[in-house]
Amino acid sequence: MVTMRHATHPAIDQVRLTEVMAALSDPIRIGLVRLLSDDVERGWGELRAPVAKSTLSHHLRVLRAAGLTWTREEGTRCFVRLRRDDIDSRYPDLLDAVLAAAGREDIGGDVGLAVPAGSDSP
Repeated sequence: MVTMRHATHPAIDQVRLTEVMAALSDPIRIGLVRLLSDDVERGWGELRAPVAKSTLSHHLRVLRAAGLTWTREEGTRCFVRLRRDDIDSRYPDLLDAVLAAAGREDIGGDVGLAVPAGSDSP
């Protein structure tokens, strides 16, 4: 499990469009945003992407540094959620447009949730 030293998040008035757009320029990060757009906080261990765990951790840090996500630490576990309300207030309709386009083009569709142990899902 990856641990962090006191995750920092930019205040919403410090979030910059160029950093948000740069963070959204990667298919894995778009996939993470798509996954988190359901407003459910997820444990990092629940997230699956076609990259190494260290690379997934990097992508989560980029999203946090850009102001797109909140990361919460609980002991050795980390949880992440989309800062939907904050981003919508700063950049109205931006996430809706990105999510709609990503859905149409299936960008980030290979990012998902881990199948729980003992699940009958394939």
